[in-house]
Amino acid sequence: MAPRSEALPFDLRSLEIFLAVCEEGAMAGAARRLGLTQPAVSQAVAELESRMGAVLFDRSVRPLGLTPAGGLLRQRASALLSEARQIAPALRDTGKSRYPLMRVGLVDSLTRALAAPLGAHLAGLAEEVSIRSGLTAAHASALLTRQLDFLAGVDELEEMEGLERHPLVSEPYVLMLPTGIAAPARVEEMAPLAHRLPLVRFSARSKTGIEVERHLRRLKLDLPRRLEFDTPLGVAATVAAGAGFAVTTPLCIHEAGIDPGAFAVAPLPGPAFARSLTLVSRRQEWGRLPKEMAQFCRATLEAHAGAGAGLSPSVRPTRAG
Repeated sequence: MAPRSEALPFDLRSLEIFLAVCEEGAMAGAARRLGLTQPAVSQAVAELESRMGAVLFDRSVRPLGLTPAGGLLRQRASALLSEARQIAPALRDTGKSRYPLMRVGLVDSLTRALAAPLGAHLAGLAEEVSIRSGLTAAHASALLTRQLDFLAGVDELEEMEGLERHPLVSEPYVLMLPTGIAAPARVEEMAPLAHRLPLVRFSARSKTGIEVERHLRRLKLDLPRRLEFDTPLGVAATVAAGAGFAVTTPLCIHEAGIDPGAFAVAPLPGPAFARSLTLVSRRQEWGRLPKEMAQFCRATLEAHAGAGAGLSPSVRPTRAG
């Protein structure tokens, strides 16, 4: 008779919950991230500790600390989950089957240029495709809680582990002004302009708005706050109506679809200032697809620029290294 195999003291779901608690530093944070209740997370951790025969967390400190046993399990669990997540993509690649569902979050300023072509491209790979537009921060949260599979936005989420990142495009910040308004040639001329014509801001809820405010502080410009919008359309339409000027980007202007005769674009005075957009996905869950999707997005953006579809030549798709 063959020897009876000993049952494993854990399963992949319990390891996933354990790692979420490690990364969040609290049961409540892990519960929010995984879409579970806090008691469910606490019970899963307690059962894992019981089966392992070892205490994994030091509950006397906040955030939760790891015991030596917990530290060892975290190292091994990360490797096990990484290997497990590669199985399904590998099987799909081998079988040439279609994905059941693909969910992509696009930052607003990429919607007009990318949503339709990317949707058509992915429809050839998946049974169902969902593409959502909005702020990068909202998409980032959805990606981390597995409500999205891919994010194309301004934030690379560098502080988050377990993600892969593929550069898409780099573009300069520029001045957008109503027709007939002279563009400031020096930083010192920005403040007088802002007192005559309001600076139309991107909301601080957006990554672009945060980057612009940080740059203005570097330039020691404390400009009056009067108007702000979440979307590129709100910013561009206000400028085109003659109600202000903006620090924006070529893709944001293109997204708005405003009549080019209603505004002017000029270089932003001062040091070079640009933003980069990146495709982000969970590492090793989709095989080669994230890299191929990023290549498609770069080619699409390059074709828009080359065809004169409203994109500035200064918008440069970023070549993969």
